[in-house]
Amino acid sequence: MNLIIHALACTSHLLLINKLWLEDTAMAQSLCPYALAALLLVLSLKGTSAAHHHHHQLKSLHFSLYQHETINKTGYIIVNGVAGANLSQLALPFGTLFVFQDPMTVTANRTSKVVGIAEGNSITSSLDGLTSISTAKITLSLKNHKGSISIVGGTHNVKPADHPVVGGTGDFMFVQGYVTSSPVDLVGLTVVYKIEFHLYWPPYAEQVHSA
Repeated sequence: MNLIIHALACTSHLLLINKLWLEDTAMAQSLCPYALAALLLVLSLKGTSAAHHHHHQLKSLHFSLYQHETINKTGYIIVNGVAGANLSQLALPFGTLFVFQDPMTVTANRTSKVVGIAEGNSITSSLDGLTSISTAKITLSLKNHKGSISIVGGTHNVKPADHPVVGGTGDFMFVQGYVTSSPVDLVGLTVVYKIEFHLYWPPYAEQVHSA
């Protein structure tokens, strides 16, 4: 009798285990499509994120040159201002129109290699004669980049000033960024400014250049 009871108990236990296994299998099968869909969603988001990051990665170029401006040689006053500070290289009368075509070299030494030309104009816009509104086209002939960039903005004669880049040609087509002008040597007829370039190309610029 005990053997029969034990056998029946074992059989019931096996039936219960089998039932639980079947239920777990059915549940796993029912959850499988959802798990697969979740996995595909995660992989899709990861791929989209990587593509998004790659798409917005900007090519950039950072370098410095030196602008040399000599009064009545590379820079001229076209219209005298009407008020403000006395006439000088550093403080021009309010409303003065000044034009320039200055060489740009790789070092602060005027005899170093010329790799660019800055040409443009400025109008003295402050009564103390130290700030002006400037526009310029900078033509560059670098080792791997040739073309020009255009800048516009406010210039301070004795302090650093940032100028937004508003356009470009050649290898600088569609370029963005800014240029910082900082005084280096303000003594004598020739003044020297350090020009720092911070240039960025959007992703579509590469597609246009390679077309």
